[in-house]
Amino acid sequence: MSTKEHIQKLREDLRQHNYNYYVLDNPTISDYEFDIKLKELQGLEAQHPEFHDPNSPSLRVGGQVTKNFKTIVHEHRMYSLDNSYSLEDLQDWEIRIKKMVDGPIQYTCELKYDGASISLTYENGSLVKAVTRGDGMQGDEVTANVKTIRSVPLQLKGNYPLKFDIRGEIVLPWEGFHKMNEERIDIGEEPYRNPRNTASGSLKLQDSAEVSKRPLECLLYNIKGNKLGINTQFESLERAREMGFKVPSASKLVNSIDAVLEFINYWDTARHDLPYETDGVVVKVNDLQQQEELGFTAKAPRWAMAYKFKAEQVSTKLNSISYQVGRTGAITPVANLEPVELAGTTVKRASLHNSDQIAKLDIRVGDEVFVEKGGEIIPKIIAVDLSKRPENSQPTIYISHCPECATELIRTEGEAQHYCPNFYACNPQIIGRIQHFISRKAMDIEGLGGETVALLVNAGLINNYSDLYELTKAQVMPLERMAEKSADNLIQGVSASKQISFERVLFALGIRFVGETVAKKLAKHYKTIDAIAKASIDDLVNVDEIGIKIAESVIAFFHSEANCQIIDKLKRFGVQLEVSAEQLANQTNKLENQIFVVSGVFEMVSRTELKKLIEDNGGKVSSSISSKTSYIVAGDKMGPSKKEKAEQLGIPLISEHEFLQKLD
Repeated sequence: MSTKEHIQKLREDLRQHNYNYYVLDNPTISDYEFDIKLKELQGLEAQHPEFHDPNSPSLRVGGQVTKNFKTIVHEHRMYSLDNSYSLEDLQDWEIRIKKMVDGPIQYTCELKYDGASISLTYENGSLVKAVTRGDGMQGDEVTANVKTIRSVPLQLKGNYPLKFDIRGEIVLPWEGFHKMNEERIDIGEEPYRNPRNTASGSLKLQDSAEVSKRPLECLLYNIKGNKLGINTQFESLERAREMGFKVPSASKLVNSIDAVLEFINYWDTARHDLPYETDGVVVKVNDLQQQEELGFTAKAPRWAMAYKFKAEQVSTKLNSISYQVGRTGAITPVANLEPVELAGTTVKRASLHNSDQIAKLDIRVGDEVFVEKGGEIIPKIIAVDLSKRPENSQPTIYISHCPECATELIRTEGEAQHYCPNFYACNPQIIGRIQHFISRKAMDIEGLGGETVALLVNAGLINNYSDLYELTKAQVMPLERMAEKSADNLIQGVSASKQISFERVLFALGIRFVGETVAKKLAKHYKTIDAIAKASIDDLVNVDEIGIKIAESVIAFFHSEANCQIIDKLKRFGVQLEVSAEQLANQTNKLENQIFVVSGVFEMVSRTELKKLIEDNGGKVSSSISSKTSYIVAGDKMGPSKKEKAEQLGIPLISEHEFLQKLD
């Protein structure tokens, strides 16, 4: 056997032993024997660098230092999930999806593990990158750190697609978590609060050798890619296991929501015996074609639902109520609590939402209150223990003036919150708007964080987001903790933001009720900021997904002289306030006023590409057939009920080829 063959044999043996131990929990050799083989491999690799393999088992010990984690755009967006807390929620969900797809529906039930979401990309069977969820659109590349996790296969087994992503959770088992905390207490350090935050923090450690010391695991559950040859979610779990991934065995294929509920009820108790932290069950439509038919909302897939187990509750004392001012002027009352442990974290504050909520619960300072984590993330007060209320207790009187600028608050009829109307002179509003402007989903200005924005405003250097583009290095250098390199990065980051696309700039402006999706719709329809500014309420409500509330807010924004001046300044600085020529080049009005329903499986282009082609050419995509539907683009395996409905309404069915001919 040649040296190269010997090295390859050792690598294959170690990979198999690693798989047996960390994935199957069934070791076939002792730790000592494993270490002997590993040392032999490391020795041979050191002598023969010409046989280097970036995915060698010897490299799992880490040692790579990452100072700055590169931001990577996800090829397939990582959506969040809609939550449910009752059988009724699940039944309502089932009713909605049954209206949209043909045939019987099966469900895959999986446990929802509480860890750090991760996306792994494999090419030719090798791990090429690992990216955190981030904001769902883009995340941080943490490949070097993830490679140290033994349950992540660096080289796949058996048959696998040439290229695909697989999603899952990086988790820290309870046993490892408790052991880590024992060690920290022994050396006099503060223990970690919970496994999830510890797992998430581990991925951002700069030294991968430190990550390798932590007993992290990776549980996978969702394969994404093109032409994978997989037809169902349950099948994809089996395929992932065969490829060498650690896929939890606690998954089940069922035929009804009642069976889903049985699964939930069982695991609501049995989860306490699991080695990992879990906070619910994820229910997915099993058939991948049905998933495609159902599609996505702006934030979540329609084909999946997360059922959250009942949240943990504790009681503690309400010490005081303070009031926060948001970027829109909205006032949020906050309960300041006697610190208490809840679901692995210390809770000191909880949102009281608005004056109606305070009145409804009759919450008073000095009360003993019951606190839970809504979805086990955000603490909220759910009730008052009236039996422990002090005799001298006084009802809470909601503030009448802004706690920051003393302006009298207003409350619009039909809205729950009070507002400070001092839009241009109330400091938290100014800071909040600029922080929103620079945020990741908006202008994503590198080198500029929320704290620095506050310093800039408080120093009188900026008063609105257009002022950012006039900043100089000399102005920012005197700021607290601002070194020369940091100042350079800030100025460069601001300059680079001039290349951000119009739809994101529109979102960044912070127009009330104009979120990411609405901003995209407005940008696509009007093409320029000037066209939006000139639009009437009637014009705006005719745009897809724009209601009267949004339209009124847009009108009010552009009726403000101060806002118009800011927009003019942004124009002069070269910020993108119209759709780029490059984007326009791929857009036409060929399908204007036409509504399409896309159904079935396609060969020439993917369903996603078809929808984009429709929208880029002025058409509208609808998920359901109605009398307003112009055409149905029908692929293979289109549901019979859709065909029947199309025939009843006299709506023409066209093939993928016929649709593409319309664009020629």
